Amino acid sequence: MPELTASGAPGDTPALRFTKVRKSYGRLQALAGITLEVRRGEFFGLIGVNGAGKTTLLKCLLDFCEIDGGRIAIFGTPHTVTAARSRLAYLPERFNPPFYLTGRDFLRYMARLYRAAYDEKAVERAFQALDLDLAALAKPVRSYSKGMTQKLGLAACLLSGKELHVLDEPASGLDPKARALFKRELARLRAGGRTVFFSSHALPEVEQLCDRIGVLHDGMLRFAGTPDELRRGFGNARDLEQAFLACIGEPLSA
Repeated sequence: MPELTASGAPGDTPALRFTKVRKSYGRLQALAGITLEVRRGEFFGLIGVNGAGKTTLLKCLLDFCEIDGGRIAIFGTPHTVTAARSRLAYLPERFNPPFYLTGRDFLRYMARLYRAAYDEKAVERAFQALDLDLAALAKPVRSYSKGMTQKLGLAACLLSGKELHVLDEPASGLDPKARALFKRELARLRAGGRTVFFSSHALPEVEQLCDRIGVLHDGMLRFAGTPDELRRGFGNARDLEQAFLACIGEPLSA
């Protein structure tokens, strides 16, 4: 049955919708009424300083923690419904696969979780695309470097075939070559009509990759729009970094 918008038009339901989402940890208000939509086929980046609420928002989306108020929907279905999350692939910020598995064992396991067929040739293509030595497939992940581990997690997401990719600092630990290759893989996701919702501290990469961005600060959404709109909206800043600083109220140097 096709998904319907409030107007009844099929297929227009956003990939993600956050409506007045609130989350507190004791007296600390991590999210203060976040309202945001991510459209289908869109690349949307969350930026903010450490502790701004980016990871908390992603955890709420995935129902890893209970929200205090508001609503979250994934392709129109409440985020607490398990079936809603079956349409996405996720990579956490601190990705730590089971240390006793080999790379191949881990990818087989993830394929089962994603209800996708394990295809050795597709795995080899993903490894080559991310500059990961094929010999690593037979090695236990405890022997992987941080960069290799991150590439393994990215490979699992890319092989999932899911419509939506939720990535928390996906380029963490990647060297310049691996970052460039990862961006090339993201371009392939875009060409395939996939939706990507990710957090990042790398503003130049966010500007290059994203259709729209959101600025989170002190648990509040300070801005949502295109990178160019962020620059123009905050003093016609000369670059995204200066616009970001102005957005969060940081005094700018002369």
